[in-house]
Amino acid sequence: MTTNDSVQVSVLGLGAMGSALAGALVKTGYATTVWNRSPGKADDLVAQGAKVAAAAGDAVRASQLLIVCLLDHASVHEVLDPLSNELAGRTLINVTTTSPAQSRELAGWAAHAGVAYLDGGIMAVPNMIGQPEASILYSGSADVFNQYKPLLDLWGTSTYFGEDAGLASLYDLALLAGMYVMFAGFLHGTAMVAPAGVTAGEFAAMATPWLTAMTGAFQGFAAVIDGGDYTVEGQQSLEFSNLGDLLAASSAQGISTEVVAMVQRLIQRQIDAGHGEEGFARIIESIKQPGQELT
Repeated sequence: MTTNDSVQVSVLGLGAMGSALAGALVKTGYATTVWNRSPGKADDLVAQGAKVAAAAGDAVRASQLLIVCLLDHASVHEVLDPLSNELAGRTLINVTTTSPAQSRELAGWAAHAGVAYLDGGIMAVPNMIGQPEASILYSGSADVFNQYKPLLDLWGTSTYFGEDAGLASLYDLALLAGMYVMFAGFLHGTAMVAPAGVTAGEFAAMATPWLTAMTGAFQGFAAVIDGGDYTVEGQQSLEFSNLGDLLAASSAQGISTEVVAMVQRLIQRQIDAGHGEEGFARIIESIKQPGQELT
């Protein structure tokens, strides 16, 4: 285990999230060097005690541990590729949002460069960093995760998923999929009631407790899916879940139906395949088998 007394760390990338990560390190006494492509973003961190590097190479040379929080996968290569000869023996924790394939590619690139690599997926917005509700998912080097866990825990709850560097990204994006579809559903509902003079704030006050309560259904769906039996008693059937009335009401309100129509297509594929009396969770089979005939 390492402590803030024994670690020098460099943070490359000072967008809103990178700045929040670096700020948490500075606040708890880590010797922190920061770098950003455009100048000026380090000013507040320097005032708190961070050192600013004039170039990415200076940041790399300043520390054994490198935290990279850049725009995207291409940005990581753009910044670090020219420095590959200086990276051997260092540790890289990449929390840039990437796909699973990109995370695995970076892990392979790091191994070739002689760098210990840990990939991270941040399940938080910048102002949540350092708060109990923040969660950061990791995969890649178990040694890196275990060695630097005290540092990682400063940012939020740290969860390790294994040596496959793509797993943290996979979980990250899967969780975001649920979030964005939920957001789209809320916005559809907001648009649906707007012609009746209902404000977004009024609808949100109704939607928040309802949608929060509905998340309690996740474990029930999970049990059915893991059991592989969509005929288990107590489920809402696909035929009962038909969203025709919802689509018609949306059209009558003069709004797009595409958010709800997406769910209706998943339901209808299963009904057409003869599974109408089975539970709603069965639409996962439509998702898992896109474009295939269902039996």
